[in-house]
Amino acid sequence: MPTATARQRNWIVSHWSRTLLNILNIEMTRQGNLPDHDVTNTMFVGNHISWIDIHALNSVRAVRFIAKSDLKSWPIFGWLAKKCNTLFIEREQKKDAFRVIEEATASLKRGDCLCYFPEGTTTDGTELLPFKGSLMQAPINADSSIWPFAIYYPYVDGSANTEMAFAGETTLIESIWQIVSLNNPKVILTFLPKISPHGHERRGLTIAARHVIANQLGFGHHED
Repeated sequence: MPTATARQRNWIVSHWSRTLLNILNIEMTRQGNLPDHDVTNTMFVGNHISWIDIHALNSVRAVRFIAKSDLKSWPIFGWLAKKCNTLFIEREQKKDAFRVIEEATASLKRGDCLCYFPEGTTTDGTELLPFKGSLMQAPINADSSIWPFAIYYPYVDGSANTEMAFAGETTLIESIWQIVSLNNPKVILTFLPKISPHGHERRGLTIAARHVIANQLGFGHHED
């Protein structure tokens, strides 16, 4: 991709992600007003269950992810993350958030689309953790839209398929094996109404994003 334009890179990443989902036999349902590759200067914000989340979103609209630095050491996916210009953050170092906010702001102002998972970790899909809002400062600084999305992995009966989750002590290899062992796994990706940063501080934006995601997933409106 070194010689590709930004639009060509986005298409390549989206095509690769769709191919990966097909290889893993994951049936994907997309809901809501879907973003296309003309969408710019937007921060996508969603709940986090699995490494599949990244490829599900990228299959619709390739974005630049903000991710924990330990992703760099993952086999294959770490290399891909670096090649896709992922913005890595050292979560154990609070001061690193300031650097990431500055880089994310500059990236958004250039017209990039970014994504971060404000829970800060993954769940098994049966709960929604409190949202961390420090990175919401970037879309405020860059006057960017916040575009919430909700991701859910259901069984046939509609209950949460916890075998799709990459949470707890599960290793990446174990997670991949669990997924390929499933019969016709499914993922539902729902894009929710965009939120304008105008007139809001980051806590208000964080609460608003969590509210609509919790409502979509049926987790109520408890804000922490």
